Amino acid sequence: MQGGMLVTRYTTDIWRLRYFWLALVQIDVKKRYRRSMIGVGWSLLHPIAMTVVLCTVFGQLFNLSVRDYAPHVISGLIFWNYFAAVMNQGAQCFFQGESYIRQQPAPLAIYPLRTTLGAGIHFLVGLLIVLIFVWTLHGFGNLPALLSLAPTLILIFIFGWAMAICMGVVNVLFQDCQHLIEVFLQILFYVTPIIYPAEKLRERHLDMFVNLNPLAMMLEMLRQPILNGQLPSIETYFYGVLAVSVAACFAIFTLMRFERRIIFYL
Repeated sequence: MQGGMLVTRYTTDIWRLRYFWLALVQIDVKKRYRRSMIGVGWSLLHPIAMTVVLCTVFGQLFNLSVRDYAPHVISGLIFWNYFAAVMNQGAQCFFQGESYIRQQPAPLAIYPLRTTLGAGIHFLVGLLIVLIFVWTLHGFGNLPALLSLAPTLILIFIFGWAMAICMGVVNVLFQDCQHLIEVFLQILFYVTPIIYPAEKLRERHLDMFVNLNPLAMMLEMLRQPILNGQLPSIETYFYGVLAVSVAACFAIFTLMRFERRIIFYL
């Protein structure tokens, strides 16, 4: 009961400072695209270019039609860019906000939140591009199933925020972790069905990389309504919610344990 009250009070404090962290997100976006002619379009150039290359190479390798493979790849890359940004930038979020942390007492979770919202903006823009791409190729048959994206996006956001918190705390305590995160992301990219269908892993009895991978579950929840016009299965939702809950609990525990001590490591 007491722990629940602490979490509620902490969340209330974050909401009370919403104009502060929203201003930080706005500053980050403006700073990133200052003097840029196409602005946020630059964040879409990488997944679009990679989709063209991967369709040219892997489309033939896996014997898949470009019409089906291209939406699969670009949706995976858009999601991966969000997750990689949350991990990499989350690891630096407390160093980035050091001046603010020293000036005023505020919940430290707002700095990973700042990172997650910034990455989330680009993710939503990229998702809109994916939808337009799918509608152009396959029509509007997926519209009813798109309603399921609302809970999926909430889960993806909470998961990203939790991971940003964990990466931020760990990197403050052990600053070499930034380099380990980069290595971990490279490995995770290839064991997650981003550039190839999950069925290819199952055919080779590598189900564990799908069944035990929370990113694979979230990709399934994202791709099913967009690409196939179908609702994700109850089992997929269950394991997705379970993965997000574990990540959120771990993030809360990490903050409760180290929040007051982080300032001494900055």
